[in-house]
Amino acid sequence: MTRLMLVWTLMPLVAVAQGTKAQETQPAPTAEAVRLEANRENFGAVVAPAALPDGTSAVSGWVGVPELGVAYRQGTGGWELGARARFDYLRLSVTGEGVVRRQLWTNGTWAVAPELGLGITGSTGSRYFDEQNLEGWFLRLNPALVATWRAAETVSVVGLVEVPYDLGLSPSGTWRVKPMAGGGAEVYLGEDLSLSAVGELGVDVFKELRGVTQTRLGYGVRLGLGVRLF
Repeated sequence: MTRLMLVWTLMPLVAVAQGTKAQETQPAPTAEAVRLEANRENFGAVVAPAALPDGTSAVSGWVGVPELGVAYRQGTGGWELGARARFDYLRLSVTGEGVVRRQLWTNGTWAVAPELGLGITGSTGSRYFDEQNLEGWFLRLNPALVATWRAAETVSVVGLVEVPYDLGLSPSGTWRVKPMAGGGAEVYLGEDLSLSAVGELGVDVFKELRGVTQTRLGYGVRLGLGVRLF
């Protein structure tokens, strides 16, 4: 009877000792594992997240209608800085711009960040696909708002509002403004890769050389692939 009571008394102590030993022998996560887990929790490279965390960067490219392009993003000091290059293959125009973004609000699931792009657009004026295409060099000012919602562990829903404005640099007085709104999703594929699909609708308002102001439908669809570098 005494031996039985002694066994029952020692069993909890043995279990605790075994659990402690198992915890001590379990290997600590490597720096690479920690980095990959942080990227998965904070995934995004093309549009999401609303702003990249400090010290992270990403490159991306996209194809769509009416343009294709590439972009670089860098999170630093609470801001996101970057650059974009676009090619409108329907109007044979190119745009290069610097971009700055700042996350203003987040609750862990939702995040909102305003964005401002500034650059130059050069257009050949080709009218093969667009009989009202504008020719020349333009100053590009592109204010925008980006919102993201973490819908699932590897899926973020994104919302976009953009108002690109092109002001002609010649004294001709030509200009174009194209307010657009839309959304889509970005999916984490693993290995720091993200796939994004976005569609937008709006209006295209422009003034031709010695012409009157005109308005028509504006649209954009793009499929992008991005990778987080750090």
